[in-house]
Amino acid sequence: MKYKIYLLLMALSFTACTEGFEDINTNPNAPVDVQPGLLLRQVQWDYAEQMAYEGFVAGNLLGQYFTAIDFNLFDRHSLAEPQFGGNPWDILYVNLRDNEIILEKAQENPALSVYEGPPRVLKAYMTAALTDIFGDVPYSEAFAGKSGSIAPGYDCQEDIYTAPGGILEQLDQGITALENYQGPTLLEGDILFNGDLGGWVKFANALKLKYLMRISDQVDVAAQVSSIFQSGRFIQTNGENAAFDFRSPPNNFRMSTARVGDYNIYIMSETIEEILKELDDPRMAVFFQPTGNDPSVFNGLLNGPDASQLSITVADYSLTGRIWREEATRLDANFMTAAETHFLLAEAAQKAYIDADAKALYEAGVRLSFEYWQRDLPEGYLSNGAAAYGANGANPIEQIITQKWLHNIGNGYEGWIEYRRTGFPKLKTVAASLNNDLIPVRMPYPATEATLNRDNFEQAAVATHGNSVNSAVWWDAN
Repeated sequence: MKYKIYLLLMALSFTACTEGFEDINTNPNAPVDVQPGLLLRQVQWDYAEQMAYEGFVAGNLLGQYFTAIDFNLFDRHSLAEPQFGGNPWDILYVNLRDNEIILEKAQENPALSVYEGPPRVLKAYMTAALTDIFGDVPYSEAFAGKSGSIAPGYDCQEDIYTAPGGILEQLDQGITALENYQGPTLLEGDILFNGDLGGWVKFANALKLKYLMRISDQVDVAAQVSSIFQSGRFIQTNGENAAFDFRSPPNNFRMSTARVGDYNIYIMSETIEEILKELDDPRMAVFFQPTGNDPSVFNGLLNGPDASQLSITVADYSLTGRIWREEATRLDANFMTAAETHFLLAEAAQKAYIDADAKALYEAGVRLSFEYWQRDLPEGYLSNGAAAYGANGANPIEQIITQKWLHNIGNGYEGWIEYRRTGFPKLKTVAASLNNDLIPVRMPYPATEATLNRDNFEQAAVATHGNSVNSAVWWDAN
């Protein structure tokens, strides 16, 4: 009898303790939802800040702008062992997930339809970075965790670009949403264009041009590229750039507040030293500093040194420029710029995709780049010497891509991606390669995929010859 009474009291006690539990334990002051403007600001800022950092510490090593003189297994092309950076997978997926929330809100609530266009453009932009870095990746099933699978399959890169719902269609749908919007709600939280929908249309068209050119060795893109060019609705001036301005804390470039020891392991690559000196290019003094031992000398080092076997005196080499640290308030996190757009159009004209003067477009791109990096264009730079278009037997495509590569220093992984697409500029075999003297053509899938998405990861690993960094992506025809 006592035992029964005890059970009854326990049951009553449990009921009393749990009745109204959800109400009691819900903080009435804590938000249960987020406004799309706040989330849009977060996605733009987080992507810009993190990928600018990735560009400095990892992308600039793969693109051979910088060399790392310590903790440099990544610079020696052991990409599964990143040090300070080289981990863009989570950055991209977290921001794609948050961006998807904005898009869902815009589609569910007509009052928020102003928020449909920008996240479609950003979805295309971030997805392109993801697939261009890794190749085949989870995409079509990747953002349906609440209603679908938490172990998404990997989509092939061709489909990610060209299939319904892919990169190109996202841009088309984004442009349509932006052009058709006539509601009273303003676009808030926009740190790229301050709510200017026309700026987003130009950004989207510039991106479409970029991605069409990226897949142009696999797909006939001439008609679409020509249509964009004829429209004139793309980024044409530096005032129209899709870029975030690093001003001051907390909106500062991360390396500007890094420890001196962490910052000083990055020095000029021998690859960019040779190119800048051949061009007699004054942007060298923006990107780098003279050596500590001789203020009249700029000196680079071959990428991928074995720090355990080589004694390096930092004062013998050029550290990265003041714009990355002491003067980082002058720096932007680039999404897309007018110079890059003109280099893409110059390439398109040179390949006869558009009816235009390739030389004029190339020279406009160079001028815009010098303006962007706040350097006067030297007299004769475009008419004499290595930068003169097609002069002295120069390959115009190599000149275009090299100038675009220089302009995009620090811009995520863009320099390395475009090298893989075009073969330019001609990067060097690194000093102490851990990849059989081969330059990697993709990043490996992270180890977390083998744990959290094992079955799909194993299929993707087989398709990339064991998750090899030497397994080329779909658009890479080199």
